Amino acid sequence: MSHSFYKKALDDLKIVYSENNALSIIFKNNDILIGVVGEFNNNIKELEKITNTNIYSRGNSILVKSTPKKNEMVKNAIVFLYDQFISNNTIEKKDIISSVNKFMIEEKTDKIEYIIKTPKKSVIPRSEKQKKYVRALRDSEVIISSGPAGTGKTYLAVAIALTMLLEKKIERIILSRPAVEAGERLGFLPGDMREKVDPYLRPLYDALYDLLDFEKIQKRIEIGDIEIAPLAFMRGRTLKNSFAILDEAQNATDTQIKMFLTRIGENSKIVINGDPSQIDLPNKSLSGLKRSKDILGHLSEISIIDFDHTDVVRHPLVSKIVRAYSDQNLKK
Repeated sequence: MSHSFYKKALDDLKIVYSENNALSIIFKNNDILIGVVGEFNNNIKELEKITNTNIYSRGNSILVKSTPKKNEMVKNAIVFLYDQFISNNTIEKKDIISSVNKFMIEEKTDKIEYIIKTPKKSVIPRSEKQKKYVRALRDSEVIISSGPAGTGKTYLAVAIALTMLLEKKIERIILSRPAVEAGERLGFLPGDMREKVDPYLRPLYDALYDLLDFEKIQKRIEIGDIEIAPLAFMRGRTLKNSFAILDEAQNATDTQIKMFLTRIGENSKIVINGDPSQIDLPNKSLSGLKRSKDILGHLSEISIIDFDHTDVVRHPLVSKIVRAYSDQNLKK
């Protein structure tokens, strides 16, 4: 579509921006509006589906409700379809797809770069900080992340680890977590080692089962491709061709985190995740998470990612709860 025609189309269409992220595109010619909207609104329904927006036909206008960025994209797509209908007196499905692709090149490229494809679903980071985290998980040897619950620290790390295992880039995933409630003394708990540790690793299991079938996960665990290891049992090991994740690292001491980090071997990654607001150690000052970031932040091979309430991707209320507690702590 030429710049001159684009300008003419906008002259024939009136664009009205409203509050609450709403945009109205008003047509001077109702016959063209009917052609663009399509029979039974099929064209804008298809456009709505492709762009994941809300589009309505009201009177002589098309109403779009989404983010400002997507509103602008849909506006440009509708102008493109206006041009198509004027030129050919018809609009086909391929024209609708083209109308979107023409203005989504940057967004699609961005998504492809960060998408994590697992057997059960594709995982896409939902915030700029999560994109930075995914990039670090792929490019760095050691990643230390901290932030509130629901920011994707564990889930994204497990997703990357699983794809690397399935693509045979590594030989083993190691999931570890300090068992604070048992004082790292697991002997008195009933069952074998896995049964003793399982309750503390449930979030890691949940992430695995969400990304790969239960039976396949169980088989990987049985043959040792996925290993469950309490932090207390990591001493003396060297991890080669592995992706090791230490979860709930706010409950690990400075010495324990140093021990875990120094397990790294050839072709391995180590991820340390924690939430500084949920320290369960009897003496909170013993937590080694913040200290590890302070000591190691200058090393180029190590990525430090700090999440906050704006990165929470669970229920919207979780973000508000995290923010409320954070604000309260600042007042103390």
